Amino acid sequence: MRKLIVAGNWKMNTSVADGVELAKKISAYAEQKNLPAGKEIVIAPPFTHLASVAAAINPNKVILAAQDCAATTNGAYTGEVSASMLKGIGVKAVILGHSERRQYFKENSEILLKKIKLALAEGLDVIFCIGETKEQREAGANLYNNVIKAQLVDTVFTLTADEFKKIIIAYEPVWAIGTGLTATPEQAQEIHEMIRKAIADNFGKAVADDTTILYGGSCKASNAAEIFAKKDVDGGLIGGASLKADDFGKIIDAR
Repeated sequence: MRKLIVAGNWKMNTSVADGVELAKKISAYAEQKNLPAGKEIVIAPPFTHLASVAAAINPNKVILAAQDCAATTNGAYTGEVSASMLKGIGVKAVILGHSERRQYFKENSEILLKKIKLALAEGLDVIFCIGETKEQREAGANLYNNVIKAQLVDTVFTLTADEFKKIIIAYEPVWAIGTGLTATPEQAQEIHEMIRKAIADNFGKAVADDTTILYGGSCKASNAAEIFAKKDVDGGLIGGASLKADDFGKIIDAR
């Protein structure tokens, strides 16, 4: 079944104490709202917070995600955190392919596919991010559509249909992250519809219809409802607005 998801990516923000307090507020909000089946809240704190946050939330109401995982299982990889380590502390999902990881840490499709497969092998859901830069967007639809399709073809489209069912796609226009710019609801729908069609072409219509596709890119309380109302937008991957419980709650209510 196609899920409706609002996911908060905290990035490198909050102290552990502040993160636990934020997580408690979000968990209490989820319990109070008693969300319907098929609607999920996900939070992705920094690695340092995960164990403490896992103990602070109701796992039946809030799904705990990590912001990344290693492309290897274990060994002499100083600073890395494996998918199995994440699973061991209660993590249920992991964000992979975020534009900041691609840009700052040079993560390419080969690396990302290794991470995806290791995460899936541990039973983690994967929120897989794709999107185009400002230059690619301004070059026209032929380029940015091809860029996005290539990001899929080189990674998640190599999976089996059963494996792909554990993938949540997050479309993040890179030009709208941290810039104050936001894709219009029509722009978001255009890309989400194109992504769903590409999934259908690769895995079939049934799989495409069941795939959750999130919008990420300066999504906030003031514009979430309008964006989420589009038929192929199934929620959002939220950055800065997920750091305030009240704002995040309003975004959850928008979908």
